[in-house]
Amino acid sequence: MKILTKAATAAVLTASLVVAGLPAKAEGLIRIVEQFGTLYLPLHVIRDQGLIEKYGKAEGLDIKVEWAKLSGGAAINEALLSGNVDVAAAGIGPFLTLWDKTGGSVKIIGALGAQPNYLVTNNPNVKALTDFTAADKIALPAVGVSVQARLLQIAAEKEFGVGNHKQLDGLTITLPHPDATAALLSGSTEITAHISNSPFQEQALASGKVHKVLSSYDILGGPATPTLVYTTIKFRADNPKTYKAFYDAFQEATAWIAANKPAAAETYVRIEKSRLDPAFVLEVLENPEVQYTTVPQRTQVFADFLYRTGAIKTEAKSWTDYTFEELHAQPGS
Repeated sequence: MKILTKAATAAVLTASLVVAGLPAKAEGLIRIVEQFGTLYLPLHVIRDQGLIEKYGKAEGLDIKVEWAKLSGGAAINEALLSGNVDVAAAGIGPFLTLWDKTGGSVKIIGALGAQPNYLVTNNPNVKALTDFTAADKIALPAVGVSVQARLLQIAAEKEFGVGNHKQLDGLTITLPHPDATAALLSGSTEITAHISNSPFQEQALASGKVHKVLSSYDILGGPATPTLVYTTIKFRADNPKTYKAFYDAFQEATAWIAANKPAAAETYVRIEKSRLDPAFVLEVLENPEVQYTTVPQRTQVFADFLYRTGAIKTEAKSWTDYTFEELHAQPGS
């Protein structure tokens, strides 16, 4: 798997612009980009168990699977737009931005599960959003566009009133979750808060050096699937067998995690080469707030917010407007 650092990302994306006009190989190749955290566990299982290859053979195909890793929805979207990857995994905020920008030519294949995002801080004086000052810096994967950035805006609007959703944007800084966690725990940088994800938020809280200010479930009114897997309508149309192999693999991996959490925790540690104890990861997976499902939940809260605040120009009448039809019979939102 290619792990693309910030410097490497620019080089890869620049190079990909040269070949973006070239047609992708018809069938039998799929390039997938992921990010950091246990939310991406279905993709880890797919890779670890060779599920795309298995379902490809069922379709009469020998599928070559390429994996890459980036941080932040903006970089993920650039990679998809440039033709450098075929399947992207990022937050609902970046997805909706791209869906709007491309006139609906990208759609969601499925959700990566429902998990809360916590706003955590090492500043003992911060108990609520109103306690942040100009001396604080809030880390998140991509300023302004990541799902964490949009969560902060939705929370700010609730706290400070309509029209004030960007009240705290000036305090945010772009940083991958692993780096943000390390900075927060060190206490030696400007970072005093982090809108995180699992297992990094649990790791930070277990240190005793930070405390939780709020959860995305508080902001959104219940469980939500913050991160989705998506692709272009063109890729799905041009590669129906490859797409089906990925979709079937995605469904199997998600169901397998729900039924095999101890083994899933081991998979996360192995694939991510993580130093975390598998028992700690298992605790994260067994959190009652965590549900592995491919059905989008509360995504339209983001769609409505982004449209109402002018961040996107296209109004989604329903969550089915931006998802592929395989999901439409499910109780999504």
